[in-house]
Amino acid sequence: MSTISVLGCGWLGQPLAKQLVEQGHDVKGSTTTESKIQTLEFFKVQPFLLKVSDLIHTTTEFLDSEILIICVPRKKLVDVDELINKIERSNIKHVLFISSTSVYYEDDIITVEISDLKPTPLAKMEEAFRFNACFTSTILRFGDLFGYERNPINFMPKGKKMTNPQGMLNMIHQDDCIAIISKIIKNQVWKTTFNACADTHPTRNNFYTKIALEAGRSKPEFDQNSPFFSMEVNSDKLKNTLDYKFIHADLMNLDLTK
Repeated sequence: MSTISVLGCGWLGQPLAKQLVEQGHDVKGSTTTESKIQTLEFFKVQPFLLKVSDLIHTTTEFLDSEILIICVPRKKLVDVDELINKIERSNIKHVLFISSTSVYYEDDIITVEISDLKPTPLAKMEEAFRFNACFTSTILRFGDLFGYERNPINFMPKGKKMTNPQGMLNMIHQDDCIAIISKIIKNQVWKTTFNACADTHPTRNNFYTKIALEAGRSKPEFDQNSPFFSMEVNSDKLKNTLDYKFIHADLMNLDLTK
């Protein structure tokens, strides 16, 4: 078993840390919310009340681990170079950087890990971790996150028409996020990049119409004249490398009551 630090115990990081403890790992978890300290302690996660800026400018035992999982929203990763310098001076051997499929161009083609990336801050962050010689990194590009407190029904704007009705969806449930991360750690799969999205890619029109009607809401209206953009993110590399089958593979057959 490993000692693992989870930077950012929010919607994904907190249940992930809990699961890793249950699997026998020693887990440290960071939060910026004092009220979450007690919750992390209850899950037997060693809690750290700190911001990314605290991690940069102070010495902390938080990075005294073998593995670092970065679950921090990219908007909070202001100075990645300084964060990496701090990691380089720590005992961290492996970094799992949670990224997003938003790094890709949306141009209606099958998108794989070697597809062209947009010149965005997130893509530059990936590169900084990927090519560091002091530790090995795996980049995990999740699609749109959903599950539990993040129900897709709430993604629908109120009082407005939805755009891009024929655009395909690339989504992933929290259960699959946690299971995939656990497999990467168990199998020690480092120095690579994975896409991670459910197997099906329904159109926005079909998906949101279905879940709205199932929830007893009126059928959503779409702006048929809005710009069309779409891509289908392929996760075959992840499924083949990890021998992974998605728990919530079919987006058109979800139980959104859970």
